[in-house]
Amino acid sequence: MTEHPHAALVRKGYDAFSRGDMDTMRTLLAEDAAQHVPGSHPLSGDFKGQDAIIGLYRRLAEETDGTLRAILLNVLVDGRGHAVSVHRFTAERQGRRIDEIASIVFRVVGDRITDLDECLEDIDRSNEF
Repeated sequence: MTEHPHAALVRKGYDAFSRGDMDTMRTLLAEDAAQHVPGSHPLSGDFKGQDAIIGLYRRLAEETDGTLRAILLNVLVDGRGHAVSVHRFTAERQGRRIDEIASIVFRVVGDRITDLDECLEDIDRSNEF
């Protein structure tokens, strides 16, 4: 059975993110894509456009001294432009460590990601980290 194109797109994004390949990330994101990061920490909020999203990813890498990992566990699709990833998120920052399950709800139009909504297992733990 062939994987749904939206699941393949999400997997390709996780692979590029894991390798720090922001050039590939740009090819997957619509120019006006938006990423929504929940919480009340300095990296929470809405990031609109490829440059803002790539900037967020670079800042995440900087803040965690390159220790951030998002290990994809599963991708679910609805066949109508939505994909949901489930991943394990680990990182270290200023002597603290985080290890939790998280999710991203993707909106796909054509062959590009237009919207990414993050969901966290423990939003308070994420804020503290």
